Amino acid sequence: MTSVTATKRSGPDDPHGGRSGRDGHGGQGGRPRRSWRPGPSGPPPRGKAFGDRAAWFLVLPALIPILVLSVGPLLYGIALAFTDAQSGRTRSTQWIGTLNFQDLLHDTLFWDSFRIGLVWAVGVTVPQFLLALGLALLLNQNLRLRWLARALAIVPWAMPEVVVGIMWRLVYNPDAGILNETIRDLGLGDGRDWLTGLATALPAVILVGIWAGMPQTTVALLAGLQNTPRELHEAAALDGAGAWRRFRTVTWPAIKPIALAISALNLIWNFNSFALVYVLTSGGPGGRTRLPMLFAYEEAFRYGQFGYAAAMGCVMVAVISVLLAFYLVGRLRGGEDR
Repeated sequence: MTSVTATKRSGPDDPHGGRSGRDGHGGQGGRPRRSWRPGPSGPPPRGKAFGDRAAWFLVLPALIPILVLSVGPLLYGIALAFTDAQSGRTRSTQWIGTLNFQDLLHDTLFWDSFRIGLVWAVGVTVPQFLLALGLALLLNQNLRLRWLARALAIVPWAMPEVVVGIMWRLVYNPDAGILNETIRDLGLGDGRDWLTGLATALPAVILVGIWAGMPQTTVALLAGLQNTPRELHEAAALDGAGAWRRFRTVTWPAIKPIALAISALNLIWNFNSFALVYVLTSGGPGGRTRLPMLFAYEEAFRYGQFGYAAAMGCVMVAVISVLLAFYLVGRLRGGEDR
């Protein structure tokens, strides 16, 4: 009787009970049930931490020159814009707040140079892109001596801007320049002084800018064209699509990201141009080709107004930052649409 009662009192909760099985605590094959809860996250593995440190160590040789030669001078120039720093002064530089920017708002010469800079940047970038696109489409065809044409197309890109400026000064020379000699030989007149005329100086400089910058745009677009699958063009041709329709539906969507990127970079580079225009005209005649960079250079190194020139640089940095912001927003939206 006692043994029966003891057996009945034995149950699943009795540590000494005789129940066995997969869910029990006793018996052969018994295994306690576990609750799978995530534990606290521990430190990252040693290998991953070492890999992160190694990555930073590899980046430092490229990061240090950027910080020292780009970010450092940029921050110093921004700070200098709020001072009255001048050359040849014996007294210490004083902090004047936003006075330089207030004077800049009423400086009509600077805003004229800013307008000229925008005309120059757009006037170079747009024709440069259109001509480079046509040249890239031509060089993408199966032509004889195509390798030679591609090599010659990048020659202007390999030449320094100072050399390009000197060469084109000889072309535009009013007495013995190739351009005026050709005009005389064709009986179209006696030629003119292209770089000193008030009406012709800026167009002549824009033409040089287009010629000098077109090769890099051509190379970028040609790379995009070569990455476009030929099967798409063949399929469109079989469907009866003409050349323009194949370009609009196949070629342009493939090279559009590259076209937008190189156009944005060209616009920024052209707006910041200095050496080419300085060698050609030095900002003349009468300030007709005085770009913002030339104006800031004159204020700093001809008139010694370092603080005022730094304020001009800050305005130009702000404009370029806005252009970059529009470009990046467009790129992000384009990525979301895809």
